[in-house]
Amino acid sequence: MPQEIQSGTTYTDEFFEALDAEGGQISSCEFYDCRFERCSFVEAAFLDCRFVNCQFQHCDLSMMNIEGSSFSSTQFEHSKVLGIDWTRGAWPEIQVKGPLVFKECVLTHSTFIGLAMKEAQYLACVARNVDFREATLAKADFSDTDLSGSHFINTDLREADFRSAYNYQINPAQNKIDKAKFTLPEAMSLLYSLDIVLDEGNSSEGER
Repeated sequence: MPQEIQSGTTYTDEFFEALDAEGGQISSCEFYDCRFERCSFVEAAFLDCRFVNCQFQHCDLSMMNIEGSSFSSTQFEHSKVLGIDWTRGAWPEIQVKGPLVFKECVLTHSTFIGLAMKEAQYLACVARNVDFREATLAKADFSDTDLSGSHFINTDLREADFRSAYNYQINPAQNKIDKAKFTLPEAMSLLYSLDIVLDEGNSSEGER
């Protein structure tokens, strides 16, 4: 088990546990099938790195700089992933090779503007004030995720699953939501964003 990460190194099937790289800089590394558990990468910089089929569990990656780095089929579980600007990574123009998965993570104040992240999973996460503007999130899964204050404008949400998500504000006129899945009462927020008059149904039969 490596005690630290050396820049310019390729790691395959390695297990990194309880590493403290807070504020550090790691450059030009490649990670294949690696697992990170209880590691701290707060305000660390992973520059021009590559992650393929990796897992982060119980890690703190808050404010991490991912300039020039790529992520394919990578999963984050029970981790703090706050304030990351994911647009600074190296993303293909169409789609990552495998979707990113965030499970029971804190994603607050993160940015995904304009990224192609079809089928990404945000499961039971706290994703407050996250910027999803102009992103491609078709078939994404937001199950059980708190989306209060998050921004969806010109976002492709076709066939996305919001059935157990909550606190979202999505304007159907400003986003693609064809065949997206919603449930009541949270789906009422879709109507409130339209320029219509809603009858709350409180009037009695005698008043009609």
